[in-house]
Amino acid sequence: MVHSVLKTDGNPSEAIHSLLRRLLDEGIVDALLVPLRVASGDNTVQTLVRDARRLEGMDVLAPVMPVTTARLVSAITMTGIKERVGVVMRDCEIRAVVELVKLQQAKADNLLIIGMDCLGTYEVPDYADLMRSGADVEGALLAHAIGGQPQPHEGKAFRTACQMCEKFTPSHGDLRIHLFGDDPMERIHVEVADDLAARLGLEPAAPAQARENVVAAIARQRTETRDRLFASFRERTKDIAGLQAYLSTCIRCHNCMVNCPICYCKECIFRTPIFDHESEKYQMWAARKGAVRLPTDTLLFHITRLNHMVTSCVGCGMCDSACPSHLPIATMFRAVGQEVQALFDYVPGRSLDEPPPVATFREDELEGIQ
Repeated sequence: MVHSVLKTDGNPSEAIHSLLRRLLDEGIVDALLVPLRVASGDNTVQTLVRDARRLEGMDVLAPVMPVTTARLVSAITMTGIKERVGVVMRDCEIRAVVELVKLQQAKADNLLIIGMDCLGTYEVPDYADLMRSGADVEGALLAHAIGGQPQPHEGKAFRTACQMCEKFTPSHGDLRIHLFGDDPMERIHVEVADDLAARLGLEPAAPAQARENVVAAIARQRTETRDRLFASFRERTKDIAGLQAYLSTCIRCHNCMVNCPICYCKECIFRTPIFDHESEKYQMWAARKGAVRLPTDTLLFHITRLNHMVTSCVGCGMCDSACPSHLPIATMFRAVGQEVQALFDYVPGRSLDEPPPVATFREDELEGIQ
């Protein structure tokens, strides 16, 4: 990888956008999957763009994630693509794509991955409120990129997943855009694959000197928040009764499953006749137990999801964002995932060459575990 610097002249968004437009203009990619601002200006939507003229309204710095790009990458690559597509992603999305490739739900052959430092994201309604109010949302976050923890706008909060995210810099990528460690109003540091640097006309430069310390300090603070949330979850869920209480407001809408990038089954057991019970069974259960909660199988739904994909959970938090009851599902998955992933010495998204535990079996893999 080659380190280089983009001069921003007070407009970091335009500097990044100009670089991305060059990918199309130079024929390095045939299309870009990037966030474009909607006409009302209060949201961005991921858009597959082939015509560079349609990139007007691109906003890769918008601190909002309506969907995880990993699911979109799965949709546009799973059956194969012949042309090259550049995709802008945060690290949680990149790691989810790595997992999906290993689970044969996406292909990376013709992807050019563009990773970006993540300054944090708001829930979609909060971001829309800020944009409608005229707040300088991006500028306020970039101001902290030199040496401090990005702070949410007054009266708002980042998504919980972002508050406890300790992996917010791109771990993979052909082009990696660094926002931390220098003043983005003056310059933005990038890492570029060797062959790509020459085609983009990027000259080698020294990395930002303060970056390593800044990233480490933010990671420590995020880790403290993570550990505090994990401890609270574990204290509340010491037994089945505690877990049921934790999930007491679940309405079994399946939104968490639908929006999770790793829950990919085309035919889910919870959407089959197995859980469409015969009417008389409800009366039978009520007679046997005295009462039966409806809808049924709420706890089983969450435990089954944990069992199926917790080893590959990347902590994107889309389950939280999709939940109409605002259940802290992401905290549950990350807390359980921390322990299960440690059992297998597995870090989701770490490497394409590392098979996921759910797809492998070793007879001795759990020996010595208490």
